Amino acid sequence: MERLLAELIFHDEQARERASYFRSHAEELRFDDAAYLDHETWIRPAFAQLGPLQGKRVLDYGCGHGMASVVMARAGASVKAFDLSPRYVKEAELRARANRVDVIFRTADAEHLPYADESFDAVWGNAILHHLDLDQAAKELKRVLKPGGVAVFCEPWAGNPFLNFARRWLPYPGKNRTADEVPLSRHALKMLATHFPKMRTEGFQLFGMIRRVTKFRPITALADFADRIALGICPPLKNWCRYLVIVLPRD
Repeated sequence: MERLLAELIFHDEQARERASYFRSHAEELRFDDAAYLDHETWIRPAFAQLGPLQGKRVLDYGCGHGMASVVMARAGASVKAFDLSPRYVKEAELRARANRVDVIFRTADAEHLPYADESFDAVWGNAILHHLDLDQAAKELKRVLKPGGVAVFCEPWAGNPFLNFARRWLPYPGKNRTADEVPLSRHALKMLATHFPKMRTEGFQLFGMIRRVTKFRPITALADFADRIALGICPPLKNWCRYLVIVLPRD
């Protein structure tokens, strides 16, 4: 409970600061799909792993600001979404309304999901699993996912010791995090695989992690090109990447 309370306080405060901004910039709640799908290099290819969304029942798992919920609703999905932070849920509701889509939001804990068994065809989550008691969360995730369904998560990865050193000791933009969150490890993947034995993973941002310190387009484009070559030739290099996309098919 202490961990969940700390997470709630941290993210509620984050959302409170965002709310004060959107009160005077409400027009910025509106966005096109590319603003979300292309804000990080792993988002669009990860989304593709969900398959066609038209007519599917989809869960936005740890929805945060709600942009993914909006994109999935625009694609024709029936979307439900939850977050631990009531203030983030409020922002997500405002964003869905501003973009004229219907999404059912609620405040909830990922380790005790308030949904019936086999409720969803697909589940989407971005940077959420590494906040959780993974064994308990995976049990709940499998419970609410239909047989033949799929869950897709994008998560920070702990395979690169140099990156782990930087995460711990070096300053860089957007570094704020909660005390208990840690990037996913091999142990975490093994735990997920006990619940989802057909799990597969893909690495993103090997050289592309340079984005954490620069947005200069020629440099980031060169890094992305190098990633495509290196990861294409040697897929095990994904273990040195910044992020993993984790695909969890439900038997």
